[in-house]
Amino acid sequence: MIGALCYAELGTCIPKSGGDYAYIFEAYGPMPAFLFLWDAMMIFVPSTNAIMGLTVASYILQPFFPDECKIPESALQLLAAFLICGLTYLNCFDVKTTTKMQNVIMFTKIAALVLIIVVGIVWMALGNVENFEGPFQDTQTDPGKIAVAFYSGIFSYAGWNYLNFMTEELRDPYKNLPRAIYISLPIVTAIYVLANMSYLAVLTPQQMIASEAIAVTFGTKTLKMWSVIIPIMVAISAFGGLSVHIMTSSRMCFVGARNGHMPSFLSHINMNKFTPVPSLVFLCILSLLMLVVSDVYVLITYSSIVESFFIMLTVSAVLYFRYKHPNMERPIKVPLWIPIVFVIICAFLIIIPCYVAPYEVGMGVLITAAGIPFYYFGVVWKDKPIWVQESIKRFTVTCQKIFLAAKEEKED
Repeated sequence: MIGALCYAELGTCIPKSGGDYAYIFEAYGPMPAFLFLWDAMMIFVPSTNAIMGLTVASYILQPFFPDECKIPESALQLLAAFLICGLTYLNCFDVKTTTKMQNVIMFTKIAALVLIIVVGIVWMALGNVENFEGPFQDTQTDPGKIAVAFYSGIFSYAGWNYLNFMTEELRDPYKNLPRAIYISLPIVTAIYVLANMSYLAVLTPQQMIASEAIAVTFGTKTLKMWSVIIPIMVAISAFGGLSVHIMTSSRMCFVGARNGHMPSFLSHINMNKFTPVPSLVFLCILSLLMLVVSDVYVLITYSSIVESFFIMLTVSAVLYFRYKHPNMERPIKVPLWIPIVFVIICAFLIIIPCYVAPYEVGMGVLITAAGIPFYYFGVVWKDKPIWVQESIKRFTVTCQKIFLAAKEEKED
C-alpha cells in the first residue's frame, strides 16, 4: 500500500504512460530505463503471462482428472498457449468486447473470492479451527529464506502498479489515478487475505503444497457435489487477470519503442483499431516461449527479484525528484517517510536472497547485464552502416504491411 502511494505521486506529477519505465527514464536517464524495459520484456511480462496462462489452464483441466492423476504438462502448455493467443487477438482487434468482458469478469472474480471467504468462515464457525493451532510449527526463521518466500506471496499481488502503465488513456488522471489506487488496493488486499485465511482453515499446509489447483481441492472438500463451481469461477477470474496483464504490458512496450528504446515497429498502432498490435504480438511470442520452462517457481523467483530492484529504483525517484526538483507540481505529495520505508524494505528483499538463492539472483543480474550491449547497439550507436539501416527499414515496412500499422501522429 505504501508503494502504491508513491506511485500515485509519480503518476500525477509525471502523467505519462509506461509506469516504472517512464519514471525511471525521467529520474535516472535512458540507460536504467532501457534496462528496466529489457528485463520487463525478457522476464517480467512473458513469465507472468506464461504463469497466468498455466494457472487458467490448470483450473480448466483439473476437474477432468481425478486426484491421483496428474495433468499432462503438454496439455497445460497447449491450452495456455491457446488462451494467450486468443486474448492477444481480442486485445488487438476487438477492444470493446475485451472491455465488456473485463467488467463481467471483475464481478465473477469478486463473487468467486467472496464464495471462498463465506465457505471458509462457515467452516470455522462450525469449530474447524485446528489448522490455526501452532501456526509457526515446522517453520524456519532464517531471514534469507523468509525473504525468498516473500516473492511467491508478492507475486499474488503483482499488478498493483500496472494502472500507471496506461496513464495517458485515463480520463482526468490527476483525479482518477489516485482514486483508483486508494480504493482498489485496500479492497483487493483485504479480499486476498481473507481468501487465504479460508484456504488455510479448510486445507492443511501439506494439502496445499500437494494440490495442483488449490481452489479445486478446497471446493471438493467443502462443497462436495457443487465443488465444480469454484474452479470455473477461479478460471474465469484468472482469465480476466491474464487479459488485463496482456493489455497493460503492451502499452509499456509501445511507450519504450516510441522513445527509441525498442525496435521502431513496436511503436506503431493499427490504423483501423488504433491498438498497438505489433507490441501485443511481440509479447505474445515471448510469452509462448516462456511456456516451455518447466519450473514455474523458478520463473517467479527470476522475475520477482529483478522486478523488486526496479520497483525500489522507481520509488527512490520520489526522493530524487524531491531533492532535485522541489518546486515540481505535485497534485499528490506523500510524507517523506513513506518512500524511505519502502526503499528499505525492497533493499532487504533484494540483498538477503543473494546468499540464499545466489543462482537465481545471478541469473537475474546476468539477464539484466545482457541488455547493455543491445542498448549501445540499438540506442547509442546512431551511425549504423547503410546496409543495417536498410535492413531495419525493410523489416519495419514489412511489419507495417502485416499489421496494417503506422506511427501515431501527435496533435499540435
